[in-house]
Amino acid sequence: MKGKKIILGITGSIAAYKSALLTRLLIKAGAEVQVVMTRTATDFISPLTLATLSQKEVLTQIHDHGAWHSHVALGLWADAMVIAPATAHTLARMAHGLCDDLLTAIYLSARCPVWVAPAMDLDMWQHPATRRNLSTLQADGVGLIPVGTGALASGLHGPGRMAEPQQIFAFLEQALHHSSQSLNGRYVLVTAGPTYEPLDPVRFIGNRATGKMGISLADELARRGARVQLILGPTHLRPTHPNVVVNTVQTAEEMYRTAVAHFPKADAAILAAAVADYRPAQIADQKIKKTDQALELRLVRTPDIAATLGKRKTDKQILVGFALETHDEQQHALKKLRSKNLDMIVLNSLREKGAGFAHDTNKITIFTKEGQTHAFPLKPKTEVARDIVDVLESLLPHA
Repeated sequence: MKGKKIILGITGSIAAYKSALLTRLLIKAGAEVQVVMTRTATDFISPLTLATLSQKEVLTQIHDHGAWHSHVALGLWADAMVIAPATAHTLARMAHGLCDDLLTAIYLSARCPVWVAPAMDLDMWQHPATRRNLSTLQADGVGLIPVGTGALASGLHGPGRMAEPQQIFAFLEQALHHSSQSLNGRYVLVTAGPTYEPLDPVRFIGNRATGKMGISLADELARRGARVQLILGPTHLRPTHPNVVVNTVQTAEEMYRTAVAHFPKADAAILAAAVADYRPAQIADQKIKKTDQALELRLVRTPDIAATLGKRKTDKQILVGFALETHDEQQHALKKLRSKNLDMIVLNSLREKGAGFAHDTNKITIFTKEGQTHAFPLKPKTEVARDIVDVLESLLPHA
């Protein structure tokens, strides 16, 4: 944590008093902390207390006693931003892009990773509106520091309660440890999202992939200094890191051609996209009209991106595949690892609750061609991305 610049946002929750200990832990570890408080947060803990601990003036307004606090400059200054506690009200404002105070203005200007530690009563935590807001924020790249982190799994605290300062500190310490420029100078290709194979101008064959996992990987790679080329299928989600270059595609054929074009100059490629294995043999020029007769579709194979890149891969390149399975998971994953000449494969199963498509979490097992196995518990996809990139880094040849 030494030398890291951290914005600590504090909102109007009774848990705000815990932020004093979090500030102390961060300062003790050598971090530079700028505390930013909402107006209601000052009702729960004195800014003077936090200013004394952080050794910096606590900021509460954009314009304060003749001084101008630039939210843009603060957003660029920080290596990380953590909001703890984050109330349901603040989460809602962040999710909807409202910036009627200094804290949310900084959030919208931040170029750094952002994490929130929610704090509210159980009913507010479980309300569908709060769940939607959290999902939106995670889709936008905001990390969640949930109850259940570390020692909190003991059950001493219920859902909605803010994680303890020691757990938040440990979480940030691990996350920021991986934000070093360890992949500086590396070029990594990532595929993400579904592909849509058109039947006619209106209909298509697709799948339920959202691209969250691949986008999280692209952001994590960029945070570690890599130049990232993201080939992204049809999804409304986008990476948050400015060093991720996005190529949008629709079909498996388009993704194949783009991946083949970029792969020769890549140090590694992570194939996280859910690419259609088949496409319609013929695409109707006009919308297919409903009749009383059954409709039969003839499907043909799409190009196999993993197999093609596996054949073209050099000894200096690392190729990572994904296997989403519903049965005989390990057997199918290992077969794909060998047959497509992959260096590692990430296995997840649709039988695991909270894993697979359209979830903010995933549960994975990684197999390498050297026979190593790395199994991980269910985690947010932002954390899963760190685990995958950790293994990838261990396989990359020295530059």
